[in-house]
Amino acid sequence: MAPGTPYDQQAEAPANRPVRRCWRPDAWDWQPVDGSLALEWEEPPPQPRLTLASEAGSRLNDRPASGSLLRMAWPEAPGLAARAALRERKRARVQRARRFAALAFAGAVALVLLLTAFGAGGERPVETVGLAPAQRLLPSGPPSPQVVALYETLRVQLPVNQGRVTAIGYHAAGESALALEAVGSQANAGVFGRLVQHLVGGDGSGIRYYLLEGGIGPHTGGLDIGAPVGTDVYAPVDGTVIAVSDRVVDELTYGKRIEIQPAGESGVVVALTNLRADPSLSVGDPVVATRTKLGRILDLSKVERAALARYTQDTGQHVHVEVHTAASLSAP
Repeated sequence: MAPGTPYDQQAEAPANRPVRRCWRPDAWDWQPVDGSLALEWEEPPPQPRLTLASEAGSRLNDRPASGSLLRMAWPEAPGLAARAALRERKRARVQRARRFAALAFAGAVALVLLLTAFGAGGERPVETVGLAPAQRLLPSGPPSPQVVALYETLRVQLPVNQGRVTAIGYHAAGESALALEAVGSQANAGVFGRLVQHLVGGDGSGIRYYLLEGGIGPHTGGLDIGAPVGTDVYAPVDGTVIAVSDRVVDELTYGKRIEIQPAGESGVVVALTNLRADPSLSVGDPVVATRTKLGRILDLSKVERAALARYTQDTGQHVHVEVHTAASLSAP
């Protein structure tokens, strides 16, 4: 095509080449002018594009078919597993602390119950069945038969009325005193000792005694039966009075020492001190346990300090009982 040839006068294209159609641009409805009028031109709004039916059909057909898919798991946030493990460890620590506190509380309660059941081991007045305060000075009368100590086959009875007893104690009383077997339970034993006594069980006597410190010889050689001053003292065994002598302390006489030969026990002697002898009592008199009156308890608080006073409400006055061999007759 020669230059300047109009579109409608173009030569026909060869048959083997595709015909290219050129669109003539839209004619403007105004002529450009110079000057300020050129500034009033505005670009025409864009024409809406028509959608062909073929294109619309293809878009409608592109809609995916519905189907059932498994729900995807929600991914955990960063650090969520670590925080959960930390919470679990804290919960475990709290549970362990609570268990430990519960065990400690249970142990404390058990210890309190144990100490309550077996006594606290403190120094407090001992009590036997039916004991009365030391201040009680009513007429007592003879005691009921009750064995308080043993030596082989010898049975030593309680020499004062049960209602007058303030405390019972054992202590060393010299090399010549024979060791007595205490009846009852030791009131000032340790926790382990009280536990053993509780597990073994009592002898049913209801007697509680103390082991006192001091002296030489067997720890249970001397038996002290506490009672108020003036309490009647009765024979602890059946037998015969073989001696009534003065008890001398610092060259001064304080009461009498009464010795009894137990019936059927010729090898031993039972001696009682810290009492004023009954005027009617003399050597050779037969005595009956818990029935024959021997005398009354003296007040010796001015000349000696009784160890039994730690467990009584008075000065610890008492009648003292010992068992010796027959070879030590009348030995102080």
